[in-house]
Amino acid sequence: MRIRTGDTVLVIAGKEKGKTGRVEQHVTGQDRLVIEGVNLVTKHMKGRPGVQQSGRIQKEASIHSSNVVLICNKCNEPTKPKTKFLDTGARVRSCVKCQEVIDDAR
Repeated sequence: MRIRTGDTVLVIAGKEKGKTGRVEQHVTGQDRLVIEGVNLVTKHMKGRPGVQQSGRIQKEASIHSSNVVLICNKCNEPTKPKTKFLDTGARVRSCVKCQEVIDDAR
């Protein structure tokens, strides 16, 4: 997957279309992402004494990775990251629009 935890993304499909947020978690094996402030759902939680209070709690639900696009840190434009190799042999992600290095590809 080309999107990683900590990246800023734009939602391009679904009821949250047009919202931006930072990726908090990647759900392994399902190509789903939890994005800060996007796709909020209400959970009715049962309380546990001393640990958790009962009531309705809002939390972020996951969204499929095909419904988001990465936002470049340099040009602030939605872009599809491209993988390229530096002269040192390091693999990095780069912006297709401005050709700037986003970060290492790991």
